[in-house]
Amino acid sequence: MNFSTDILVVVAGFAIVALASRQIGDFFTRAHLPLISGFLLAGIFVGPFVLNLVPVESIAPLHFVDEVALGYIAFAAGSELYISELRGRFKSIGWVTLGNTLVVPSIGSLVLFLLADFIPFMQAMSVGERTAVALLGGAILLARSPSSVIAIVNELRAKGPFTQTIVGVTMLIDVIVIIVFTVNLEIADAIMTHLHFNVGFMILLLFELLLSLAIGLLVGKILQFILSGHIQRHLKSGLILLLGYGVFVLSTAVRTYSHESLPFEVLLEPLLICMIGSFYITNFTGYRVEAAKRLHDMSLPTYVAFFTLTGIALELDVLAEAWLIALALFAVRLVGIFVGSLGGGILAGDSMRRSRFTWMAFVTQAGVGLGLAKEVAVEFPGWGEDFATIVISVIVLSQIIGPPFIKWAINRVGEAHPRGETAVFDGVRDALIFGVDDQALALTRQLQNHNWQVKLACLDESYLPQLSNGDITVCPLLQMDRAGLEQIGAGQVDAIVTLLSDEENYQLCEMFYEHFGTETMVVRLNERRNFDRFYELGALIVEPGTALVSLLDHFVRSPSTASMILGIDPAQDMIDIEVCDPALDGLYIRDLRLPLDTLILSLNRDGHTIVSHGYTRLKLHDRVTVVGSPTSLEEVVLKFEA
Repeated sequence: MNFSTDILVVVAGFAIVALASRQIGDFFTRAHLPLISGFLLAGIFVGPFVLNLVPVESIAPLHFVDEVALGYIAFAAGSELYISELRGRFKSIGWVTLGNTLVVPSIGSLVLFLLADFIPFMQAMSVGERTAVALLGGAILLARSPSSVIAIVNELRAKGPFTQTIVGVTMLIDVIVIIVFTVNLEIADAIMTHLHFNVGFMILLLFELLLSLAIGLLVGKILQFILSGHIQRHLKSGLILLLGYGVFVLSTAVRTYSHESLPFEVLLEPLLICMIGSFYITNFTGYRVEAAKRLHDMSLPTYVAFFTLTGIALELDVLAEAWLIALALFAVRLVGIFVGSLGGGILAGDSMRRSRFTWMAFVTQAGVGLGLAKEVAVEFPGWGEDFATIVISVIVLSQIIGPPFIKWAINRVGEAHPRGETAVFDGVRDALIFGVDDQALALTRQLQNHNWQVKLACLDESYLPQLSNGDITVCPLLQMDRAGLEQIGAGQVDAIVTLLSDEENYQLCEMFYEHFGTETMVVRLNERRNFDRFYELGALIVEPGTALVSLLDHFVRSPSTASMILGIDPAQDMIDIEVCDPALDGLYIRDLRLPLDTLILSLNRDGHTIVSHGYTRLKLHDRVTVVGSPTSLEEVVLKFEA
């Protein structure tokens, strides 16, 4: 085989490995472990030190994968720094960021320098070279993981000053670390190449930073052009990745040319360039949302490839010799974060109650830290791989231990608002409707006709006399809080329908989400601008105007289906049933022996809709959508109930 064929074989083999790594990562998330840890572990297993499915000689041709992923990581870091979202807590964010920026790299570099005699690749180095390695290590220890913090904040629906501070600091530090690393890399490169420190060197360093800034702004303009184009979204994503890779190619070309043709070497920092470009898009153009969508679409495949290759390239023999060093650096990093965060919080005037927990939110490390470690491996091939292995080991420890720390800290300060525990189905389908207009009354009677136990919650006592004489159960809601809702049995209902103002609807949905874990929340939306607030709670949103248009459309294109959904066709009906009988757990749908005039359309499992077929296995607590005659559906309900 020729050279190009060899590369294609290596790339194809790695693609297969990455697909397997993706599945292993999913398994880790089900075990409540970090996703990227699964990717790293998969890479380690297929790498040269375990199964050797990807031998050492195959790693070099895959170097371009690292550069493509690093460009993406830098774009993602720049997009997180949205100035408008940081202004509210800028004092606290600024002081805590400053404390971490001063303390963590300083203490990390000092300890790494003092441990040089115990690190194999540093033992033969001179004092200056040890200093260079220590500066690089100290800078990388500063890195954070915005993706981990944001994921946990979203999971807990955390809100408050503590949450604003930790998110702002995390985003800001991941930008600052690239700048600190760029300066330290310049100094380290000068030491390793025996370049003298003088005025000329400082001018060169300033020139390189300004040139990186100028190229970064140009990259931002190119990004803006890509995002503004009316092209398919996958093509946009591909062009963004190609642009990031092109920055690395340009950086290498400039360095090679300057080394061969000039009396000095020009070292551009591609991560800084990409970050500046993304920062420009996020803060100075109207394409922030579009950029965020494209970066989100690329995140999973990019991280799968990057972290899997990182695991493959880990030098396990070096780690076996220096694991105590990695553990020591991890402990030192925790101390630095604690001192820097506590000191910054005190200087900012934050309460001691919050400041003593702030450090726990900054333990995680991921994309940027790994990217910087890999860049050292590329820039210094003699010892960079060994250095990267030790640093990546610290990052893996941080990523495993960090997320539980963040969760605990947010819960401890009382800013978590997660979904409450859902009540166990009691065999009776209950609904609670908020509102007393004609639609509320009509919906109540229609649900009662389908054997639902329905209560109408009334906030205005003046309506009670005219409602209490009918066949509808009316409950006065004296106060709109948890105690008031519990008095009318809100904790046991299977569904709520809110037909009030958007503010009242949102207040109710949020309380049912947090306190009762109610899964089915139906909202009649009054103003379109409030759509996102309800959507984030998982509410089912009905917009009267668009709902009517959609209904007319379905009547034109599929009148029989529309009639069945609305209950107009008396011969057919559609219902959702929960699988409560343990005897049905694991049973194939084809073996259910349902009435011949019924059909299972789909089932909902753990929040995901599955289009069913005969060989789909049922699981306990699946919600199954069944269509059939009303009489047959009653038989199906009996079969599914315990």
